[in-house]
Amino acid sequence: QVQLVESGGGLVQAGGSLRLSCAASGTTISIYGRGWYRQAPGKQRELVARIISGSSPNYADSVKGRFTISRDSAKNTVYLQMNSLKPEDTAVYYCNAQSFSGEYWGQGTQVTVSS
Repeated sequence: QVQLVESGGGLVQAGGSLRLSCAASGTTISIYGRGWYRQAPGKQRELVARIISGSSPNYADSVKGRFTISRDSAKNTVYLQMNSLKPEDTAVYYCNAQSFSGEYWGQGTQVTVSS
């Protein structure tokens, strides 16, 4: 089992920045992929950024050049640095982990970008 705890969401003005964090605990040795997804009201959950062991990160086209996913393996933590935020980035952001024992999700953190 893997547990994920997110932090760092909040309210920011358009053009601002936020950094989300997601700490993993439990059977973290089985994790081979980490990612961030988001879900806006009335929309489906979508991939924002993902990093798979041994591969380069991949990003949704809508965030390329503005968001950066990174990880600290020693802390079992993955980050999402979000710059040049836009009102359309407003959503609940979910941390995701893919492991050999299954797929896991965090509880979600709200990001609101005001215009």
